Amino acid sequence: MDYRQIPPIFVAAAPGLDFLNSVATPVDEEVDWISDGAGLLAWLEQAGIVSRSAIAAVRARSTAAELDTVAARARELREWFRAYVQKRKGRSLVAKDLRELEPLNQLLERDEQYGQIVADVADGVVSFELRANRRWKSAESLLLPIAELLARLVCEEDFAHVKACEGPRCTLMFADHTRGHARRWCSMAICGNRAKVAAHRARLKEQKNG
Repeated sequence: MDYRQIPPIFVAAAPGLDFLNSVATPVDEEVDWISDGAGLLAWLEQAGIVSRSAIAAVRARSTAAELDTVAARARELREWFRAYVQKRKGRSLVAKDLRELEPLNQLLERDEQYGQIVADVADGVVSFELRANRRWKSAESLLLPIAELLARLVCEEDFAHVKACEGPRCTLMFADHTRGHARRWCSMAICGNRAKVAAHRARLKEQKNG
């Protein structure tokens, strides 16, 4: 089976962690949804981070090699930030944790966002909205919304509730927003179900041997 055809996984309840989960082992083989430029464009659109029109504009003005280079940088950013999160998950961030975020701040400094007033019509009623737009000057601009996701994770999530799935082979992380913060699995449909099946088999084996 070509596991690359499996859709990206969005189960983290936090977009920044969904980005870290853009490489995973949903079945038997590791799948990296941003293994090249085309994959990065597809993931950004599926995640709802970059609009279809912006994706089309960046694709039109970029070569495949340029997009592949940006995808490689996105993977580097992903693995650097994964190490940051894994080191700190399960506890709230403290002031000294800001020091290691300097590379992320440097990337954020390059952003070219601007506000634009647009009209929104709902049920015949017109309202104006201030919408944030971004100047997509090059393929590298694709890194900026990703940097914003990671920054929001740091600023808006309590790392005490950031967890790794307890599945034996699972690499997915998530923000536990459940009451009592008792979530254990990336998804009940994935690792939760596997754990239930394994527990059931173990009980049957005990009964048989008993």
